[in-house]
Amino acid sequence: MAVFSGSNTNGNPAAGGRHGGRSGRSGRSGGHNAARGAAADLSLQDRFKALRNLPPLFRLVWTISPWMTVANVTLRIVKSVLPVAMLYVGKLIIDKVILVAGGGHDFATMRDWLNSGVLNHLWLLLGVEFALAILSDAIGRGTALIDSLLGDLFTNETSVRLIAHAATLDLAHFEDADFYDQLERARRQTTGRMILVTQVLTQAQNIITITSFAVGLVIYAPWLILLLALALVPAFLGEAHFNAQSYSLNYSWTPERRELDYLRMIGASDATAKEVKIFGLNDFITRRYKELADAFYAANRKLAIRRASWGGVLAAVGSAGYYGAYVIIVYRTARGEFTVGDLTFLAGSFSRLRGLLAGLLTSFSTVAGQALYLEDLFSFLEIKPTVASPETPRAFPTTIASGFVFENVGFRYPGTDRWVLRDLSFTLQAGEALALVGENGAGKTTLVKLLARLYDPSEGRILLDGHDLREYALDDVRANIGVIFQDFVRYHFTASDNIAVGRIEERLDRRRIEDAAERSLADTVIDKLPNGYEQVVGRRFREGVELSGGEWQKIALGRAYMRDAQLLILDEPTAALDARAEYEVFQRFKDLTAGKTAVLISHRFSTVRMADRILVLGDGRLEEIGTHDELVAAQGKYAELFELQAAGYR
Repeated sequence: MAVFSGSNTNGNPAAGGRHGGRSGRSGRSGGHNAARGAAADLSLQDRFKALRNLPPLFRLVWTISPWMTVANVTLRIVKSVLPVAMLYVGKLIIDKVILVAGGGHDFATMRDWLNSGVLNHLWLLLGVEFALAILSDAIGRGTALIDSLLGDLFTNETSVRLIAHAATLDLAHFEDADFYDQLERARRQTTGRMILVTQVLTQAQNIITITSFAVGLVIYAPWLILLLALALVPAFLGEAHFNAQSYSLNYSWTPERRELDYLRMIGASDATAKEVKIFGLNDFITRRYKELADAFYAANRKLAIRRASWGGVLAAVGSAGYYGAYVIIVYRTARGEFTVGDLTFLAGSFSRLRGLLAGLLTSFSTVAGQALYLEDLFSFLEIKPTVASPETPRAFPTTIASGFVFENVGFRYPGTDRWVLRDLSFTLQAGEALALVGENGAGKTTLVKLLARLYDPSEGRILLDGHDLREYALDDVRANIGVIFQDFVRYHFTASDNIAVGRIEERLDRRRIEDAAERSLADTVIDKLPNGYEQVVGRRFREGVELSGGEWQKIALGRAYMRDAQLLILDEPTAALDARAEYEVFQRFKDLTAGKTAVLISHRFSTVRMADRILVLGDGRLEEIGTHDELVAAQGKYAELFELQAAGYR
């Protein structure tokens, strides 16, 4: 009996896609190694070209919250000039203190000194510096708050865009391992990218501050700027190199990191716990995870050690330049060329300028490296589907008149040479119930994917009421087709929403949901739940209640009744049901398909014989088509399969 259809994964996360698994293996060999090579060959020019991703990033941030963006920039501009102002006021305070101390004033008490007015200017300077310190702290807290809020909004917005865009892509994309690597890289960019915006804005803020400090240094000692630049260039180039190396490492290890996530999931999941225990897979999964994690750690450690070593050397060069300049400043102050206040201002300016320039160059290199990651997000959002609506779609028929016609349809999955379907020609008449029968891999599920336009034929065409199916809007086609696949999804939603996904826009129509549940026998399941229709099903969440395979299948069948589409496609709709439940479901199936066009895939001939006609597939080709009695009498493939199953019940 197992020869009649594919195995039922029932939404099991441990079950890989039929084609995704195959491409995954190939991706781990040639394709993956090629990706590593490409990532490792990034030139310095390529790294800086990645800065082109910054304008669209800021446009995205602007669309999220214009007023927060303006407030952030304004606060940073104000804060950028505060360090110079505070340092200069500090210089004035020191010079004033020295002037007062050397003024020869002799007051008997502190009160006399304060009342003399000698310290009035000094108190004013101290008050100004205090006010600047309070303002700087307030602005810092304000920008941090806005950064945090914008970061949350950015994560929400980019996640929504990624999910919405992924929904428009072809099913073929999701059955390809390389696509999953790209999707995983894009998904990682939906969180934490606001840090890059903060870095860029901080750079702009620091550039203004640096300019202010530089003006002061140029007035006193212009040669200090040149010395500082020469000391910092090596550190900048080293940081740029290692940032690119870090990106290359993360890019090339995407498949392994995705596998690590997968191993974490199957190693500690309610969906896989039974098999992991029964088959004793824990040691295997743990060992495999440790091997991958250790390999990634080793590669990362090697890069981290090199980065730390060279970073220390290059930082020492910068420190040597700083202290050389500091010695010269002290020497000129000792000769009387600078006041003590000048010394404080110059030393402080040079120290702050050195730190700011080092941070700017490092941050600039980091930004260039981080912008490479943005390429992962924006390139994903630029992927275009091949299965799409025409520019001027034909109106979908209110009622299907003649039905569907397959004309020499052939199909092979992208990236493969094997034809899954070939030279397939038949008619699915309006109002007809057609059953598909065949051994595993015969192409039954692929055929219904073509009907639902999850794929388009590689050759030939499918007509609906005399017109190519590709002439209709994709949304209209999907809205008029209800499909329940054998590997239906077990949504960890409420029971009500699990049925409502069949027509999600009607999720608040409780009467419709309850009617669908009653017709699919899901009401017998829901009546036993503690919270009825509002009960969360599945164990992912604490309040969830797990269902048996048969109970899940009744819930999924409820989606078909909820859909109320013109074409119904049921792929092994009763695979997890016992004989009694199956009989009850198919008594109601007649009601479900009355006046509708239906396609049914089943390995149980008690189900198949209820169809008006039966189509037999073998190796992707049409072998027979007719009623049950006609095919049994023909003594062909169908009769052989029927006898094999019947023998199992004798």
